[in-house]
Amino acid sequence: MSDLERLLRPRSIAVVGGGAWCDSVIEQNQKIGFKGHIWPVHPQKDIVGGLPAFKTLADLPDAPDATFIGVNRTATIGLVSELNQMGAGGAVCFASGFKETADGADLHDQLLAAAGGMPILGPNCYGVLNAVDRVALWPDQHGLVPVERGVAILAQSSNIAINLTMQQRGLPIAYTITAGNQAQQGLASIAQTVIRDDRVTALGLYIESFGDIAAFEELAQLSRALGKPIVALKVGRSQESQLATISHTASLAGSSAGSDAVLARLGIARVGSPAALLETLKLFHCHGRLSGTRIASLSCSGGEASVMADTAAQYGLTFPPLTSQQTDTLSQHLSSLVNLANPLDYHTQIWRDKAAMTAVFAAMTGDDIDLALVVLDFPRLDSCTADDWMIAIEAIEDAAIQTGRPFGVVGSIVENLPEAIAKRLLGAGIVPLCDFGTTCEAISAACMSLNQDHQPLLRAQGFATTTTVTEGDAKLALATYGMDVPKSRAGVGRADVVDCAEKIGFPVVLKGEGVAHKTEVGAVKLHLADAAQVRAAAQEMQAETFLVEEMITGTVAELLIGVVADPAHGFVLTLAAGGTLTEILEDGQSLLLPTTDADIRHALGQLKINPLLIGFRGGEPANTDAIVDAVLRLQNFVTDHADEITEIEINPLICTKDRAIIADALLVKGTT
Repeated sequence: MSDLERLLRPRSIAVVGGGAWCDSVIEQNQKIGFKGHIWPVHPQKDIVGGLPAFKTLADLPDAPDATFIGVNRTATIGLVSELNQMGAGGAVCFASGFKETADGADLHDQLLAAAGGMPILGPNCYGVLNAVDRVALWPDQHGLVPVERGVAILAQSSNIAINLTMQQRGLPIAYTITAGNQAQQGLASIAQTVIRDDRVTALGLYIESFGDIAAFEELAQLSRALGKPIVALKVGRSQESQLATISHTASLAGSSAGSDAVLARLGIARVGSPAALLETLKLFHCHGRLSGTRIASLSCSGGEASVMADTAAQYGLTFPPLTSQQTDTLSQHLSSLVNLANPLDYHTQIWRDKAAMTAVFAAMTGDDIDLALVVLDFPRLDSCTADDWMIAIEAIEDAAIQTGRPFGVVGSIVENLPEAIAKRLLGAGIVPLCDFGTTCEAISAACMSLNQDHQPLLRAQGFATTTTVTEGDAKLALATYGMDVPKSRAGVGRADVVDCAEKIGFPVVLKGEGVAHKTEVGAVKLHLADAAQVRAAAQEMQAETFLVEEMITGTVAELLIGVVADPAHGFVLTLAAGGTLTEILEDGQSLLLPTTDADIRHALGQLKINPLLIGFRGGEPANTDAIVDAVLRLQNFVTDHADEITEIEINPLICTKDRAIIADALLVKGTT
């Protein structure tokens, strides 16, 4: 076993400290059935948690595989150093007050130095629950029970982790591990060890900040290689991400977009709630990553069928129409009063008829269905009988066996699918799902496309100060990378604007230099057709110098292409509706650099204004190849200047049937 595996799967555990938290660690290990040695350590107490205590670590019979350190932060550092020197397997550092506090930075560094090569979790974390090896380095109650195999849940928040262990949805949880401050072992590095365990089927992450992005990239590669999918609940706005606010790109791309782009790039599904995390994990545990969003839904109520259809539509799930073979089979078992459709309300005429229900359930699936769902709400088991519902369960189990296709059972609310039934279904390879909305969110997450390997993400850094480059200079810099820019003259004084316009050729555009969001403050004038209009426009603008350039005609659509340096996630590329539509539509897609031709084309296809790009109602389409080429050339520019770019925005990129031309450019450089 590796060093971290020794900590996660120990044969001996030391518990240092004498408070109630340490008593609880001993109690929880005994409760879950830990078979190894438990060695309490306390300098004054003879008994801790009902077991004889050793006075010091040096008194232990051997170096412990795992240690729970339940003392204050200063004492923790000395104990970690002693454990490291004696060859211990690792430690959980329970104490808080390290880097998360104003006076804890030095203590953080001391803790790392003390640990050396010995793994530590935390500080400020609860630790490890290992239900497959029956280990509980955990100072509180929890909901895990021993299992043979199951999912792993890793969290930066100990309280979130506890809450998730208390689920009563039938999900088998093999590991729950908290990372706390991630002083040494980050969430992704812990996950790399856990996901290698053959008894782990899938991985769930609660993420507050990514930390080491390279470790997440390695985790994603491992996930693909092992065929074990990952789902994440990512919260919070990264404190590391100091995004500029002078561009539309920054507001569109914020750190939330950066997080989305990271997870999408890595092929990690993202959900928005703890409940959706659990439901997605059930899907992954039972069926793995779904191949698509095509579902069949069956219920004995038209109301349930309608709610399921409406909810599924919100999450992009589809209901393939029935084939003639399906309708022929269904009509043999259902009356003429039943409307044969997907979703199917099969009425109650076949209720309690196991053979008929099995045939109907089986008929609703097939090669064009990624998941067949039976809506089944159980009555309260404390006051009602459920014999008839068990007939339905048996019919679903038989249909799954006969067809070999993925099946699920959906309770419209979580209370209506008892835990005992959920466990039985999972044992039969049928996923039990709770609540229409959470179910549909989980299905959408579980069929997220698995991206192929990309190049490593381009790293970004923060800057102490920034400087905005003039538009003319920005365009010249981009032109050297082969990007299409209008004929222009920059830095033109008021007296010379007419002469420059005549040399460029009318019509022209006149812009006041040094102004962001020129349209809003009247610092840009379009379609100037002669010298008089140019002279008048210059008089109206409050600017010292001007940019004069050719007026581009034949516009099909306008796009925004922007890149923001986000230290927490990398360089975030935003593709969005451009010009005046940027703020109105809030129509954007985010990718991380480096990206690919295929990813760019897919992102363009997701934009609300894509119909304009491909030719709306018979109109002229834009030159998509030219747009993609412009984005890739911008990427080359950013890559070559990654050590100085804070953000760059092209808005609009004017898209015509032949060209993709930079009409306006904002470039902000940073210095450390």
